[in-house]
Parts: sequence; structure tokens; C-alpha cells
Amino acid sequence: MMTNIKTALLDRVTAHSAALLDLSHRIHAHPETAFGEHRAARWCADLLAAHGFAVTAPAYGLETAFEATAGDGPFTVVLACEYDALPGLGHACGHNLIAAAGVGAALALAPHAAELGLTVRVLGTPAEERGAGKALLLEAGAFEGADAAMMVHPCPFDVADFRSFALGTLSVEFTGRSAHPSLDPHEGRNAADALTVAQVALGLLRQQLPPQWRVHGVTTHAGDAPNAIPERATAEYEIRALAAEDLRELRERVSACFRAGALATGCEVALTRPEPDYLDFRSDPALTALWEANARALGRPAPERREPFACTDMGNVSHAVPAIHPVLDISGGACGPHEPAFAEAALSPAAEQALFDGAVGMAWTAADAASASAGQPDFGAAPL
Repeated sequence: MMTNIKTALLDRVTAHSAALLDLSHRIHAHPETAFGEHRAARWCADLLAAHGFAVTAPAYGLETAFEATAGDGPFTVVLACEYDALPGLGHACGHNLIAAAGVGAALALAPHAAELGLTVRVLGTPAEERGAGKALLLEAGAFEGADAAMMVHPCPFDVADFRSFALGTLSVEFTGRSAHPSLDPHEGRNAADALTVAQVALGLLRQQLPPQWRVHGVTTHAGDAPNAIPERATAEYEIRALAAEDLRELRERVSACFRAGALATGCEVALTRPEPDYLDFRSDPALTALWEANARALGRPAPERREPFACTDMGNVSHAVPAIHPVLDISGGACGPHEPAFAEAALSPAAEQALFDGAVGMAWTAADAASASAGQPDFGAAPL
């Protein structure tokens, strides 16, 4: 029974492979950044609707989110589809593959939902790169009733037991007073200097931070002309720690550096959080074991064991729902996410294989999880 189901799921992904590749390539060719992914969301939703899914779009208060459902079984699996691109880098994180793999797994599972006891729910999840779309969807109830949530992500290596940093963001705005730099500099309050003082303080602070804590950012404005003391300076910063509970202390220590810049220069500083925190990802052990067995059956290499190396808003989901976020090699280690070359790798033959393996692997893992929940025997691996 199980082998037959898994063979059927593999065959269904194979039957949809041309449409899935086309979806991946279209998303890649038309990169859309956070909360602007109108075409990508529509293309995913349309393909699912064409195969009988009940689609709601927009969904949960987000214009570029959608929900597509099939089946009404007691075990609900949520397949998360990311599709946002990076500003200036396009799909250098390979979200075109994530979206297509999630759609592919759903298309395979839907015809077998009744016999598997499944409810298949696909969520189009915007703004992973910036905006924490899944955190917003979680707060809006998009994952309520879910028994498992899953997605796959392209990478320079394979990892089954994925772990991530927790991440917080900070928008910084210094306000000073403009003045002529030679006629009356004493009348000025230099906002750019305030930011410089803060950056020096941050550089010194890093010496005393735990090894796995990270602070990094960019200056987004520091004046308009050299013959006017800057009255405004802005920056965007990120902080990362191994666990969500560590962010509170790190945020306070970093914020103190920005307040020190304001104090030293006589400026004012406003510190705001532009998005929810990204929580650390916690892989569900049972789902991870199922995924790893299925990935090996598909011929994927033995997964590596890696310390946290990235952040994802799927971490927020993993605190509320049993979840997995395996990563699949598409570059052989030649390049990694957020590099221009990785955007090219996201169209490579290795990427196409990862898309196929990701779709089949998630479908098999969902089937295994539903079977285990119902007290049925393990389906095993499909013969390849």
C-alpha cells in the first residue's frame, strides 16, 4: 500500500514537472521583492486552482499571500511557498525553487488526500527576505489546525536537521541641526557624527559578544552635501543570536550604542522595529527523520550537520507547529545564497533536480506523517 502510494506521488510530480519548471523559470525571470510579489503569487495560485484546489487570494490580510486547500482529512499539512526576491540580486536565494517545489508537493498529494487522511494546505508566504511574512501569517491564524508544516530551500549543501539564528531588525534615525560647516559650525548638531560614534561603539561591543551573536547593518542616509552639517542620518541594522530569548539582551546592548551616539553629539535618536523578530528554527525530530529517509531514497547525498548559518521566518512557524526546513544543494559549494552567482545556480540542472526532489520528498514525508498519525505502518521508500 505504502510503496504504491509513494510511487504514485513520484509519478504525479513527474507528470507535472514541465509546469513546475515553467513556474520556477517565470518567477525567476520576474523578480518581485517583499510584499510586491503579485505575479508570483498569482501564478502559483492559478496552477493550484487549475487542479482543483480551493484558492483564497489575497489571504490573511496580506495582498500577496494566498491559501489553497484540497482534501478534508484529519491530518493537516501546510506547504509554505516563498517567492520574494532580493533587492538588486533577483532570485539569488532561489525562492523560485521553493515556490515550485511546494506547489509540486501539493499537486502530488491532492488526488490521494482521502486515502492518506490528509488536508493539504498551501500557503503563499510573501516577504521572507524582509518583512517576516510568515510571522504575520502566523499571527493572523494561517497555521491554525496544522499538524505539520514544511518547505525546502536551495543551498550549497544538503542539510536535513536545519537550524537557524533568531533575528531582530532595528531602524535608526538620528536628528541633529544643520549649519554651515565653516561659518557657524558651533550651531550645528551633526547627525552623521552621531551615527559614526554609534558604529565605533558597536565595533568595540563586538569584542565582548558571545561567538554566535551577530550585529551588522548599513547606513542609508548621512547628509546631502559636504557644505552643510547633516541634520539627519539613518541606518538599518540586524541582530542575530542562537535563540529568540537572547535577542532581548542583544537588542538592549546595541540600542545603548545608538543612544551613546546621540548623547555624545547632542542629537536625538529614534529606534524602531520595522518587522517582527524572526525566531530560531527548531526542526521537529520525527518529521526530520522521515524527510532524511525519503531524501536518501531519492538519491540525495548524506546530509551535513551544520551549526546555524542563516535566519528565516519559518522559525516562527516552528515554535507553533511541528516543522521542517531541509536545504538542498544546487551549487556544489561554488556559491551561496545572496551572491549573484546563486541566482544563476537557481536555473541550473542541479536546481531542477532539487525542485523535483524537494517536491517528491515533501509529498512522501507528508504521507508518512499522516500514516504515523493514524497509527498505520510506515510506507517505506518508493522503488526508483
